[in-house]
Amino acid sequence: MTDTRRLSLSTGVELDVQIAGDPAAPPVILLHGFPESHRTWRGIVPDLARDHYVIAPDQRGYARSSKPEGVDSYSADKIVADLVALADALDIDRFTLVGHDWGGAVAWMAALTRPDRVARLVIVNAPHPYLFQRALFDDPAQRRASQYITRFRDTGIDRGLVGEGLERFFGSTFVQHAASAIAGADKAAYLDEWAQPGAMTAMLNWYRASTVVVPAPDEDAPRPAFLDRPFPPVTQDTLVIWGTRDTALLPVLVDDLGPYVPKLSVEKIDAGHFVTWEKPDAVVAAMRRWGI
Repeated sequence: MTDTRRLSLSTGVELDVQIAGDPAAPPVILLHGFPESHRTWRGIVPDLARDHYVIAPDQRGYARSSKPEGVDSYSADKIVADLVALADALDIDRFTLVGHDWGGAVAWMAALTRPDRVARLVIVNAPHPYLFQRALFDDPAQRRASQYITRFRDTGIDRGLVGEGLERFFGSTFVQHAASAIAGADKAAYLDEWAQPGAMTAMLNWYRASTVVVPAPDEDAPRPAFLDRPFPPVTQDTLVIWGTRDTALLPVLVDDLGPYVPKLSVEKIDAGHFVTWEKPDAVVAAMRRWGI
């Protein structure tokens, strides 16, 4: 059984949520990234729902979910609070958390700050917060690859993201990565979601609210103090699934995870950033081998 519900959360937002499977089965919450929606998991949900209670929200700012005004409304703590409030609304205590891209960033943060709720963790092409910030200072290739973040933080781009601008954005976002997988009705659905009032600004506000420092390629920027202090480990059993042809998030972000994620398993897939679209069967197989 699969349905979509509109849930009002204690954080003050309403989220559209795809729900599948038996509520008595082990719960799994799936968090999409930018610039997507619960559709990220289209090829994943049917398999997981055979023996799990699967919850896939459109997160705040996306599709037809609430779009609170202001950059501050998209800070990580508020989005993690949405996650916990979503679990509360569905009477879920502890759950397996799966996140891709920005959803993965939220998942890392939730695992670190709410281990009382996040029982197990699956990350799909989303960098660990410490390793990402370190790479932006110490790895020139990753710094170059992340300059798009600075472009997305420029509020001047929002005006062009309407009408034909959305078509161009689709081409620059997906076509180079997963064109054959996201087409036809799927493409139309994304263009419709992006065209919702305030959607593009709200989605981009995730980047603008982030505290990640992205120096220019040749900039000698002040180093964030936390990079020179011990960083707490992720205590949960963690599976990291990585599309190895990701040109925005490079292998350096996976190769040194061990000290920060002691209970780590890594599965690499020959795919790009949008691995859930390109190789959904491989993603499901990796999860199943891990024991989900």
